[in-house]
Amino acid sequence: MTILLYQTDSYLRSFDASVTAVDEENRAITLDQTAFYPGGGGQPADSGTLSVENIVYPVKRAKNVSGDIFHFIASEDNLPTVGAAAHGQIDWEYRYQLMRTHTAMHILCGVIFRDYGASVTGGDMQPLKGRMDFEFETMRKELVEEIEQAVDQEVANARPVRVEILPRAEAFQIPDLIRTKINLLPEGIDEVRVVEIEGLDLQADGGTHVNNTSEVGQIRIVNYKSKGRINKRIYVEISDSE
Repeated sequence: MTILLYQTDSYLRSFDASVTAVDEENRAITLDQTAFYPGGGGQPADSGTLSVENIVYPVKRAKNVSGDIFHFIASEDNLPTVGAAAHGQIDWEYRYQLMRTHTAMHILCGVIFRDYGASVTGGDMQPLKGRMDFEFETMRKELVEEIEQAVDQEVANARPVRVEILPRAEAFQIPDLIRTKINLLPEGIDEVRVVEIEGLDLQADGGTHVNNTSEVGQIRIVNYKSKGRINKRIYVEISDSE
């Protein structure tokens, strides 16, 4: 199984590794360790490059396949040999925008859970924009304005963001760890990665995040819709703080 370097250091822009397998049919390379996030939890996969044996391979995306991270190559160059030394480079601008966005989503989730007790029913994100669905019966302009003000206050509060990897049994002793209506953690997972915005939010999560809410920037709620009787969707965009 590939060692997931991004789980303990989201700011890792480059890394060294060894090629463990090559999939000619799917044009993919697997490594013994990687900083490429393979996507999941609404966050898109990373892109970047792998340099192996004097060839720079563009990585169009990464994907987790039964514990190994496949790096899909967007070129027709001959794929490297197993055992070759590789150097990975993350598309940092894209990654950092997603880190800011993902943390913004946790701020939004934390505020709504704290202030209204509403659980998340779904979500998705792209760089500097995303949407989340919550268990609200009604959604009105005044409520949205209240939420936006509270969310931006949490950015200004400059709360530290911490990551821990805990044994499953210990993690599930934490109240309200699972904020989604459906528990997305399979039974076979022995360890749970926990992301905490200190004093605001604590969730099981596999994605990449900034170290402090002050890095997120300004969060604006740009739209909201009803997606069912008790399901309301909130759209956000993130920009640099003014």
